[in-house]
Amino acid sequence: MNIIVVGPHPDDQELGMGGTIARLAGQGHNVLLLDMTNGEPTPHGDPVTRAAEAAEAARILGVPRRGLDLPNRTLTYSLEARHLVAGAIREHQAHIVFTPNMPDAHPDHTATTRIVEDARFDAKLTKTELPGEPIYPRWLIYYYCTHLRTIPQPSFLLDISGFADRKRDAILAYKSQFVTPKRNRWIIQWLEAGNRYFGSRIHTEAAEPFSTAEPLGLTGLECLT
Repeated sequence: MNIIVVGPHPDDQELGMGGTIARLAGQGHNVLLLDMTNGEPTPHGDPVTRAAEAAEAARILGVPRRGLDLPNRTLTYSLEARHLVAGAIREHQAHIVFTPNMPDAHPDHTATTRIVEDARFDAKLTKTELPGEPIYPRWLIYYYCTHLRTIPQPSFLLDISGFADRKRDAILAYKSQFVTPKRNRWIIQWLEAGNRYFGSRIHTEAAEPFSTAEPLGLTGLECLT
């Protein structure tokens, strides 16, 4: 299955669903990380450093990534941005698209999700100049990487037992974001606690939360944890 995970900045995908990305890739799915911006400037980073960190994180998770080079901090909803994402969806022939859950305190996150929601529709249009063949991703799924101090109320939890360490390693690949700045080091512990908590809700070692606006269909109950 072809899957795109859209992140406003490099590291959002790893923070929100790094374990799931590693698990899906390990199951043989064709997973692409799509970065809306390069995530810079930041206090301890720069574009070259951030790109190298993002590439290493993707390598750890076992997936490719590409960036759209839209402006960080001032990302806005636009037809151009919609068409860039729609083109990526068509080129990847994505059956599933992941994007950040709303609401969020970060304007780039809010803009990303609105862009992705409409790009999903644009990707199916015929008689356009968009690259690739038309496709309408069957599922749009929201992952949690919010800047609000909220508690997720997910639609479902995905078991990441056996993949939590790879998630942690992928996040730590962003040394300029989570190692050099001492004030950010606690984020790893917070995420690991969250993984364990959500895992406890489904009787597994670790899990990540997701939401959907549309119902997911089951062919049976054998896949329930």
